[in-house]
Amino acid sequence: MECKHMDQIRKVKPSAKGCEECLKMGSTWVHLRMCLECGHVGCCDSSQHKHATKHFHKTEHPIMRSIEPGESWGWCYVDEVEVDVV
Repeated sequence: MECKHMDQIRKVKPSAKGCEECLKMGSTWVHLRMCLECGHVGCCDSSQHKHATKHFHKTEHPIMRSIEPGESWGWCYVDEVEVDVV
């Protein structure tokens, strides 16, 4: 299966230096993900609050990528497939 949403990727910059919502609430995260449509930075599903996934459900922006050092993979929530976003 392949992602059918690659055309929705934009040139974006991270919206924060950590998970936006966790920073506001004084919480922590495990790993960070960035929305490739708007640049929102949220925490991964291994984190307590799962803000990256919540961002997808709120906005329907389909593709995010890891912004962890040394990682260059992305994920399409709609097609449930890993995408190459290098």
